[in-house]
Amino acid sequence: MKKMFAGFLASAAAAILTSGIAAAQCKPQSGMPDYTGVTVNVGSQVGPFIASAMKQGGDSWSKATCGKVQIVEFPFGELYPKYLTAFAAGEDAFDVITFAPAWTPDLAPYLSEMPSKMRETDAWQDIHPTYRDRLMVWEGKHKSQTIDGDLHTLHYRIDLFEDPEERAAFKAKYGRDLVVPRTWDEYYEVAEFFHRPNDGIYGVTEAFARGGQQFWFYFTHAASYTNHPANPGSMFFDPDTMDAQVNNPGWVKALEDYIKSLKLAPPGALNYSSGDTRQQFAGGKTSMNFDWGDTGTVGTDPSQSQIPGSVGSDLTPGSTTIWNYKTKKWDEFSRVIHSPFMAFGGWQAAVPELSEDKEAAWHYVEHTTNIENSSIQAITGGSGVNPYRYSHFSKDLWEKKMSPREANEYLTAQRDSLGATNVALDMRLPGYFSYTEILEIELTRALAGELSAQEALDSVASQWNELTDEFGRDSQKAAYRASMGL
Repeated sequence: MKKMFAGFLASAAAAILTSGIAAAQCKPQSGMPDYTGVTVNVGSQVGPFIASAMKQGGDSWSKATCGKVQIVEFPFGELYPKYLTAFAAGEDAFDVITFAPAWTPDLAPYLSEMPSKMRETDAWQDIHPTYRDRLMVWEGKHKSQTIDGDLHTLHYRIDLFEDPEERAAFKAKYGRDLVVPRTWDEYYEVAEFFHRPNDGIYGVTEAFARGGQQFWFYFTHAASYTNHPANPGSMFFDPDTMDAQVNNPGWVKALEDYIKSLKLAPPGALNYSSGDTRQQFAGGKTSMNFDWGDTGTVGTDPSQSQIPGSVGSDLTPGSTTIWNYKTKKWDEFSRVIHSPFMAFGGWQAAVPELSEDKEAAWHYVEHTTNIENSSIQAITGGSGVNPYRYSHFSKDLWEKKMSPREANEYLTAQRDSLGATNVALDMRLPGYFSYTEILEIELTRALAGELSAQEALDSVASQWNELTDEFGRDSQKAAYRASMGL
C-alpha cells in the first residue's frame, strides 16, 4: 500500500526529511529494541513548526533503535483531507500522524489504541492532566499522545512599555499608566498608541489568513465575551439544543474587535498566518501580539529576533462583561474575567490502525515525547512545541534560553492560563473541519469589508445549524457535551 501511495505523495510535492543510520553501521543502545530495517513514516505540517520536533525525536530514536524516520510534510490546510483520504482508501500511508485534537472525532475510527505500557511510567504522570486525561482520550480510549501544549498568551515589548518617555506620553493621552492590558479595551488603547506606520512600528499583529490558523485567533477574542462562567460549554453551541451561538452579541463584539486589530496591524497582515505574526513581533515591528508560546521562544532567541531580552508575557485580555445566552443579556462583573483560550489544544500524535509497524511507531512516539526530548523541543524556537509536562515548567530549563524575567513571565503566563478557573476549551466534535471552513469563509469576507460582523456571523450560524442537522443533532450534542466535560 505504501508503494501505491508514493505517487500521491509526489504529486502533492511533499517535502521529505529522513533520519536514521544505515543498519550496517548501527547497534541499538542498551535496553532499546532493534528496529533495523523499519521505517516510520510521520505525517506533519510543513516545518519548522512541529516537523522539526518530529525530526529531532526521530534522530534520537534512530540512534537508539537503528530504525529510520521519514517526515512527510503538507501545508496545514491540507493535513486533514490528506489523512482522511488515505484512511478512506485503506492505504498504509502513515505510521504516525500529527494532528489537531479537534479532528479526533473524525480520525478516531482509524486510529489504534495506545499501548497500556505507555501509561504505566513516570513520564506518563508528568503530562498535565488537561492534556493526558481529556485531549488524548476519545470514547474512553487513549488514541493519541500530546506532543505540544497549546493555548494563547499575550506577548508585549518590555522595552517599549518601560520606556520613560513612552510612559509619560501614554499617561498624558489616556490618563492612566502604561501597563500590560487586562481588558480588550485597554489592549486597543495600547495598540493605538504604538501604531506608528511612518516609524515602521505597528500596534498589534494577529493571524488573519484563511488557512493560517485564522479562526483560533478569532476564538480567543470570542472567549472573553461568550465563555460565561455560569454557563459552561455554551461558547459555541447551546449545549441543550446544539443551536449555534456564533452570531450572538458576544461573538459579534469579538468580530468587531478582530476587524479593529487588522486596522492596527502591519501592511499585508490580511495574509498573515500565526508564523508570520511571530516574525513580525520578533522583528520589532509590533508592540504586542497574542499567540501560542512560540512567540516567546522565537522572540527571545538572538539568532531569530531583534528584541531578545525584551519579550514579556501575560494572560490574554479579559472582560468585565460577558454575554449570557440564557438571559440574552450582558452580565456585568466587578472584576476582569479572564477566559484563556486553549487554542488548538496541543498537537497530538497517533498511530493509524492500518500501519504495518504499529509497535515501532508507538515506540517512536513515546521516545520523541519523553521528558528529555520534549524538554529540548519546548525551549527550541521554531519547534512549535510548548509546555505540556510538569517538568517543562522548570525555570532552570527556560533560563538556558531566556533572561530570568522573560522566563518567569513566560512560564507564569502559561501556567496561569492553563489553570484559570474560566479557561475556554476548543470546540471538538465530528465535522470540525467543515464547521471551521464555513467560519473562515465568512470571517474573510468580514475582514475584507464585504459583510458586517453581524451579517457574516448570521450566515455562519445558519450554515452551522444546517451542518449539525446533516451530521445528526443528537449525536453531535452528545459529542459536544462530552468534549466540554458536561
